[in-house]
Parts: sequence; structure tokens; C-alpha cells
Amino acid sequence: MRTQVAIVGAGPSGLLLSHLLAADGVESVVLETRSEEYVAGRIRAGILEQSSVDLLRSVGLGDRLDREADPHRGIYLQWPGERHHLDFVDLVGRQVFVYGQTEVQKDLGAAARARGQQVVYEIGDTALHDLDTDRPSVTYTDAAGRSQRLEADVVVGCDGSFGPSRAAVPEAVRRTWERTYDYSWLGVLADVAPSTDELIYAWHPDGFALHSMRSSTVSRFYLQVPNDTAIEEWPDDRIWDGLATRLGHGVDGWSLATGAITEKSVLPMRSFVQQPMRHGRLFLAGDAAHIVPPTGAKGLNLAVADVALLAPALVAMLKGDHGLADAYSDTALRRVWRCTHFSWWMTTMLHTSGDPFDQQLQLSQLRWVTSSEAGAAGLAENYAGLAIGS
Repeated sequence: MRTQVAIVGAGPSGLLLSHLLAADGVESVVLETRSEEYVAGRIRAGILEQSSVDLLRSVGLGDRLDREADPHRGIYLQWPGERHHLDFVDLVGRQVFVYGQTEVQKDLGAAARARGQQVVYEIGDTALHDLDTDRPSVTYTDAAGRSQRLEADVVVGCDGSFGPSRAAVPEAVRRTWERTYDYSWLGVLADVAPSTDELIYAWHPDGFALHSMRSSTVSRFYLQVPNDTAIEEWPDDRIWDGLATRLGHGVDGWSLATGAITEKSVLPMRSFVQQPMRHGRLFLAGDAAHIVPPTGAKGLNLAVADVALLAPALVAMLKGDHGLADAYSDTALRRVWRCTHFSWWMTTMLHTSGDPFDQQLQLSQLRWVTSSEAGAAGLAENYAGLAIGS
């Protein structure tokens, strides 16, 4: 087979890139290791920045989002005895939207089917070739076990942390930075209406807790736990007790509603950046190039920003203008490092280490952010999202 752009990975970044390219008349083929059902059902991020929503609307992907997403003006920050609301709209004129990655994936999948996008699922043995030439290719085995080769003008790696694209950048070229945190998140999905109108980020001596939501009837919760935690150590009763303690400590008149827990998982916390995000005819986007801890709600939004920059760069490159493509890595990495810093800052401010000195520094930061308009505006600007390209 031959196409203009071979996209490795059919998650949100891969399908959004194919959508943006198609709007400019550029042909692509998307390759995916997993099944379509698996990709569509992955429980991931739930918060969209204002800039992500603006982009999705502008390219015809906003209809269901506008009907079903829950706009939030801000978040709550709390520590024992105090809960404070930060209103992003008042502070910076922007807001965020609760709309799960699974929903974004549904919208992208429906759009891909409607335009006849070629997406090849359940492939194996994926390998990238001839990236330093003007005829790169991707080889793989299809679901029937047959060897295939897809030739292209450009290859884009949207295949996450464990796909082949990241490693296809030669060691002599790539640089990486990584931070592994001393704690993980125990994530819980529950069939219960949220006990809050907006997200609650809670610092507590026992560890961080987050009350999020997926809909008016489904809530998402996270508890800070040690890295070696096993799911079996946290039966449902212990989870609800831990959440009630960390989220409700000293907050008068508030109580946590409980319900049936439908999903549990332990999520390690780490930061990772690889640069450059381009090598020859290979471009990286999303988790293939960078990972952030989920505290700042940046992962999916960074992927959207990457492909929003990359799509016009590829369109211009295929017409002979290489300027945007040559600048892609540096331009994207400016935002990546800004969001990496913000995610690190939110993470280290809210997660307890057991060190009394660190605890006092964290409480001092929380008091400053919630009492200083400048501090609150800085958090709001980063959380609600920078303009794409900035």
C-alpha cells in the first residue's frame, strides 16, 4: 500500500491528525495494534482545555461535545479545614470541560467512518523503515498474520509510550528526561452522582485525593497510594473510608455519596520528555514524545495541541514548504515543557511525602494560591490551557 501520511496509533492523537489532514485533502492510513473496541473503551483523561474544545468545534467535532460535556468554571483546592474555589472564568476568561477521552474517541471514530478513513486494527510486529529518506515505510502483520508494507511520504508516531515510533529515533540523536514519583494513584470509577459541582483537589496528611466525574451519574476518584500497592489491598469499604477522610476532613456540611465501584486501577506517576519530536520523515505526537502525571489534566490536551501544530506543517511540507515542519519540534516542545512544569508543580504541591518540612511548604503554597489573585491566575491560566502554538 501507499499513502501520503502513515499514522501509527489510532488513539485520539492519531485519529484527530487523520481528521485534520483529510480536511486539507491529505490522504492517510492509520495503523493500530489493539482492536477498535479496546481503543474506544480505554478509561483515560476526562478534562478538556478551552483550546482543545475550540479546536474540536472548529473542525466539526463539537456537536455531541456541546450537548453532553459539562463546562466547569474552575476547581476546588482544599486542605484539612479549608476548601477554596478558584474561578478560572473570572481569573483568565477561560474554562474547562468534563468530557472523557472515551467520548472524544467515539466522536473521532464516528467521523473517521463517515469519511471512509482507512484504519487498520489488530496489527503486529510493527516496524518503521527508511526514515532518513523521502520514501519511509511501516511494515506489520495484519490480523490474518500476513506481512504488509505501507509506504508513505511521512510517518507520524501517535503510538504512546510503548509503541515502536519513540524508539525509532536513533539513540545518537534523541535526548530524554524522566522523573518517577514516589507514589501512585489508585483510580476508581463508581456509579454514583458526583458529590461536588466541580473537581476537588485535596491535600491531606494521609495523602492526596481527587474527586472528579464522568457524567451526572458516574464519578471518578483518585487516592494517593505507595508505588507497590496491589488492588487487593483496597477493598471497596477501605476506598470509601479513605475518600471520605481525605475529601471531607474539616469541611462542614459536606458529605461523600457512595455507590457501586465498577473499575479500579493503580496508575504510576511519572514525567517523561523526548526530543527532538522529529527525525527525518518521522514525527512524534502525544505520549510517544512526552508523559505527564495526570494532576494537571494535561496529557490528552498536549496530544491535541501537538497534532494541531503538526497537521498544517505536514500539509505545507507535502506541497514543498518545509518551514513549519522544520520548526515543529521546537514549537511543540515549548508547550510540552510548560505543561510538564505545571503538572510537576501541581503534583508536588498536593502529594504528601511524610516529611514535616515538605508539608509546611505545601500548605504555604496552597494558602498563597488561594489568597493571591496573581497566584490563582497563574494556576488558572495553565489549567484552563494556553493558546495552541504558544
